[in-house]
Parts: sequence; C-alpha cells; structure tokens
Amino acid sequence: MALGQDQRISEVVRREQSRLRNFIRQRVPDPRDAEDILQDVFYELVEANRLLMPIEHVTGWLFRVARNRITDLFRKKKPENFSDTAVVNEDDELLRWEDLLPSPADGPEALYARAVLLDELELAVDELPQEQREVFVAHELEGRSFKEMAAESGVSVNTLLSRKRYAVLHLRERLKSVYDEFLKG
Repeated sequence: MALGQDQRISEVVRREQSRLRNFIRQRVPDPRDAEDILQDVFYELVEANRLLMPIEHVTGWLFRVARNRITDLFRKKKPENFSDTAVVNEDDELLRWEDLLPSPADGPEALYARAVLLDELELAVDELPQEQREVFVAHELEGRSFKEMAAESGVSVNTLLSRKRYAVLHLRERLKSVYDEFLKG
C-alpha cells in the first residue's frame, strides 16, 4: 500500500513541479526562496498523504499551499528602515542618509548644510499622513517595536508595517532631489 502511495506522490510531483515552480517564481524574486517554497509544498503533500488527509483536487491544493507559503515568506521579511535607505554615488559607493549629513565639527558650512538637510527631512516627515507619521516616528526615532505599538493602539502589526512602508516610500521620493543635489555638490 505504501508503495502505491509513493508512486502516486511521485506522479503528482512530476506532473505539477514545473507549473508550480513557475507560479512561485513569478511571485518570489529570490530563486532560493522560490525553491524552498516549492520543496515545502511537496513536503506538505507527503505529510498530508502520510496522515491520510483526503485531498480531492491535488493541483488546487498544491497552489493554495504555495500561495500560503509565499504569504508567510513576505510576512517574515524584516520591515524596511528609513535609515537603511541608501544611494550609490558616482564611484559606486553605497551612501546612507546619515553618510550625507556633514559632521558639525567640519565648520560653519558643514553645520549649515546639516541644518538644511535635517530641515528637509523634518518637512518631509510633516507631509506624511498622521497615521504614517506616527508609526514612522515611533519606530525610527523612538525605537519602539511594532508589537508594542500594536498592543497600545489596537491596530494590527501588518497595518502598522504597511503604514511604515508607505511613509518610507514617500520620504525616499521626497528626499531624492536632496540626495541628488548633495551627491553632485
């Protein structure tokens, strides 16, 4: 009986592997993550079969499991920090926002440039919708965790992550001209 089950699983894997791999790769940019998800899906199939779980439509079940694993992958991704934002200068060096801020010890011109940059950042943060601004400030400047903010506000962690993401995208776009100006200057 086990031999027959193994043959059926092998046949399903042979039949669906290519389609399922393509489905996953269209949604997951990293090929290693895509391959891990594919293996997880087939592992789930083997486990379901071992536990004698009835699966009426195997193909649909496989794609549903794949979609769930893809969702899980993106939920586990680390939230994007604004301080992780970087640009590449003409020498192919990676510069972060902090790298563009002149040191106050470099004299009056550097102090002025630093003040201008910080003013631009403050204006850009003020332009954010209130909910995005609150999450951005709490996470980036106050160092609060998303779990802590969710517990206090009653707003889900995923919603807070989404608000933070939109804030970071807006700030990147808004401050791009400042980056460009200082890279050229």
